[in-house]
Amino acid sequence: MDKATNFMIFTLFMLFTAVNMFKAETCKKGHVIPTIPLVIFLERVQESALQAYGHKGFDPKLFVDMSLRKNLSETVEAFNKLPRTVNGSISVNDLEGFIGNYLGGADEDLVYVEPVDYVAEPEGFLPKVKNSEVRAWALEVHSLWKNLSRKVSDHVLEKPELYTLLPLKNPVIIPGSRFKEVYYWDSYWIIRGLLASKMYETAKGIVTNLVSLIDEFGYVLNGARAYYSNRSQPPVLAAMIVDIYNRTSDLDLVRRSLPALLKEYHFWNSGIHKVTIQDAQGSHHSLSRYYAMWNKPRPESSTIDSETASKLPNICEKRELYRELASAAESGWDFSSRWMRNESDLTTSSTTSILPVDLNAFLLKLELDIAFLANIIGESSTITCFTEASQNRQKAMDCIFWNGEMGQWLDYWLTDSNTSEGIYKWEDLHQNKKSFASNFVPLWTENFSSDNITPQKVVQSLQSSGLLQPAGIAMTLSNTGQQWDFPNGWPPLEHIIIEGLARSGLEEARALAKDIAVRWLRTNYVTYKKTGAMHEKYDVTKCGAYGGGGEYVPQTGFGWTNGVVLALLEEFGWPEDLKIDC
Repeated sequence: MDKATNFMIFTLFMLFTAVNMFKAETCKKGHVIPTIPLVIFLERVQESALQAYGHKGFDPKLFVDMSLRKNLSETVEAFNKLPRTVNGSISVNDLEGFIGNYLGGADEDLVYVEPVDYVAEPEGFLPKVKNSEVRAWALEVHSLWKNLSRKVSDHVLEKPELYTLLPLKNPVIIPGSRFKEVYYWDSYWIIRGLLASKMYETAKGIVTNLVSLIDEFGYVLNGARAYYSNRSQPPVLAAMIVDIYNRTSDLDLVRRSLPALLKEYHFWNSGIHKVTIQDAQGSHHSLSRYYAMWNKPRPESSTIDSETASKLPNICEKRELYRELASAAESGWDFSSRWMRNESDLTTSSTTSILPVDLNAFLLKLELDIAFLANIIGESSTITCFTEASQNRQKAMDCIFWNGEMGQWLDYWLTDSNTSEGIYKWEDLHQNKKSFASNFVPLWTENFSSDNITPQKVVQSLQSSGLLQPAGIAMTLSNTGQQWDFPNGWPPLEHIIIEGLARSGLEEARALAKDIAVRWLRTNYVTYKKTGAMHEKYDVTKCGAYGGGGEYVPQTGFGWTNGVVLALLEEFGWPEDLKIDC
């Protein structure tokens, strides 16, 4: 096929995307990133595969992770020539023949690489762990870094246009199972585990990769795939750099990273993410929300999102739902009743209409971390700017989120009826009075800035919230079947709350932190002994059970789970005589 025809096909793809963007903007304002032609095509393959194979065991992500063996125009032409039935479906044999000839497997773009700094038992590894059983398990968890280590293949670096994987230069640690690429907020807890494992070079390489994404896109993508460019994830890159610096004193890493952190800060504090709200005293505050730059089905879940949206009557409502689903994915909580107006109906997701406690706590930590890093390298104007920004955000969080009666920081619902000239007016009735694990994320920033907000109040609130369960902290109290709802507990929230309690300076809080850590470590250990795997989430209502629910089968591996286990064992240890079984 000649160059002119190639160009024509590419132009048609871009025209199709542009038309969709225009239509979307007539429904609801919001920046939309054009879809990459390769991703559009792989979504078509995904849809045909669903028709051919049916729903049972079907994972749509598998198909958008495939690569091309030949150029896009030739591949599209061959796909269009496949025989189809009256309803447009392709037979299993024809589809499998096409995939075998034209597409590469979803695991061909990343190849195994031995971490340069891995040793079987690092010197000074987990000195507080005295129990021989726990120590043996911890070494097995440590060894999983070797299993999860990958690098981008040379083929991706040479011909990136044939792949949805982004060509990152340094080796990575993947979460595991269906997640075969780097993910943003997963990487923070992976790095915490790598630091416990003394794998400092691997940790630095991951940070350098994430910084390169900011250099290219202006923010860290949800994951290192082209189809994730429509959203980010909770901003924890600065926290990674601070933790690495505290172990290694690497000033060069700080200097190289700080400009990228400033770009990321701008991303979260401008445009569609920024919200101005007036408190009860008439003062204005700037806070942030999750808001994906997207109004189509998420490519990695295109068939699922389309089916969910099929319940809605018109195209504008569907596109708004797609934005809300992608925004929930940006939060990391995909999906949860936390984002729904009707917790039994995913189509009522309204993520962009919520000022989230956790995002603003992460941004407060980002401000504090930037000020800390700027101080290390003597950037005085940056120190002043971000010290002031952190003080302003802390005040805003106290005014907008804090509920003294409940002793928690609460998400705030934004309503169009309560806004004037783009400024929302705070009302008590718009605080979400439900208890979520995210309500306690401000513990992580030691956010005790007034006599009214004390560690004692927060500890008592957590203890009486119903979230504390025999094997850890539940994410919510609503059992909806969504994976970020009851009875599931997830490693990052367990760790944030445990670490926040431990750092609060209150002896009662540290005792509670240790108690929750023991519950969580026990259930991880017992489940590992039962299944031979570390899991991405756990059922916290009972010891020794992994979690479920959501749009894909439970995953193992598992990057952030391993990291949290090692970080908790490093912090709290495990006494020789403390029982480990349930």
